[in-house]
Amino acid sequence: MITYLKFKNILLIFIALLIVFVLSGKYAIAQQIYFPPANSDDWESIKPESLDWCTEDIPSLYQFLEEKNTKAFLLLKDGKIVLEKYFGSFQQDSLWYWASAGKSLTSFLTGLALQENMLDLEDPTSFFLGQGWTNCNASNENLITIKDQLSMTTGLDDGIDNNHCTLDTCLNCLAEAGSRWAYHNAPYTLLIKVLEEASGMPINIFTQQKLKNRCGMDGAYVTLGYDRIFISTARSLARFGILMQAEGEWDGDKILNDQEYFRQMINTSQPLNKSYRYLWWLNGKESFMMPGLQYTFEGSICPNAPGDMFAALGKNGQFLNISPSNGLIMVRMGDAPGEGDVPIVFCDSIWTYINNIICAPANTLNSQERNHEVYVTYSPGSKKIIVSWHQTHFSARLFNSTGRLIACSKNFFSEGAIQTNNCKTGIYLLEVTDGSGRKTTHKIMTQ
Repeated sequence: MITYLKFKNILLIFIALLIVFVLSGKYAIAQQIYFPPANSDDWESIKPESLDWCTEDIPSLYQFLEEKNTKAFLLLKDGKIVLEKYFGSFQQDSLWYWASAGKSLTSFLTGLALQENMLDLEDPTSFFLGQGWTNCNASNENLITIKDQLSMTTGLDDGIDNNHCTLDTCLNCLAEAGSRWAYHNAPYTLLIKVLEEASGMPINIFTQQKLKNRCGMDGAYVTLGYDRIFISTARSLARFGILMQAEGEWDGDKILNDQEYFRQMINTSQPLNKSYRYLWWLNGKESFMMPGLQYTFEGSICPNAPGDMFAALGKNGQFLNISPSNGLIMVRMGDAPGEGDVPIVFCDSIWTYINNIICAPANTLNSQERNHEVYVTYSPGSKKIIVSWHQTHFSARLFNSTGRLIACSKNFFSEGAIQTNNCKTGIYLLEVTDGSGRKTTHKIMTQ
């Protein structure tokens, strides 16, 4: 008969073996990702032919990127470089700004400060910036937390002339913290000051010690007006992408140990904007909001991208896209493609080309929509968008890529048209709503 002591020992051995098995499995998964050396420019590549990709479509992607003022483009598979292209005089060692894509880097740094108990997400921002950092009364100001700064839910008015302004006179309470989502640059910029106060270090020293030395990133935060902008090479942005794909680990070095924070950082947890979390954009959600507009669109931010993709998106098309399920990382740096401040539509267009290259079926949203029975066509000759929804009353609203309402038409039955004479050439979003409130969103390219 097995005594209680023997049973206890057997149970402990079984648990120990189970833990070893689980950890070895996680290690094996992590080892599938290639990590370029932190102290070297060496970086393994893999030929697209070896992945059975459709290489004949690569020139079309490069032509599209060049036409859209791209300076650098990288596509990685499991950490290895598959495509790397620089345009014009831009080179591998050229520096460029991340714009708002740097917000996602700051989010990661906040996680590093959190795991070292330098701050707590529920801490009032005034704990680090002092009373009176806004123009709000004390009770409303004290409701604003670090978590609100990360989530774009401070309740501060983003509709002022310069929402980058970090002066207290520019920061007015419009709603209670946590009750309103708005893409507001100033509270984000002040999050960097919070990190400096919490750590007791300038942001560049904190970044160097806690992150860059450990994964080989280059670059630095620079001050431009009110903003704090991160600049680096394109490969450094790609390194950050690998770090995120590996859930905060770099070649066995667990840089971000706080997995609860990591999961919160890239997963929806608030109903206001389901496609945004801690300074990261999230694909594959049922709805999204855009900067500068208090309106919720139905569908994903990038329908043609993998559903699990999370993204750092910046002005003029600074992109870091990560799809863990596919092992894909996409980096784009460059000048404005002509699609707006945060051109998510341009990002989605890049994925149509990537889908062709990786021989995946593209989820094309053009002349004949797959959403329900709605059909959308654009006539360049008459400058009209024709919408058909069989035997249904509906209305339609046209937005530009920054979310500004361009045209609104109501009370269509079965078919209707929206005139686009005053629209510049570019990509627009058309939202169609039937009488029951059912909505579909469609991408339109005008000429």
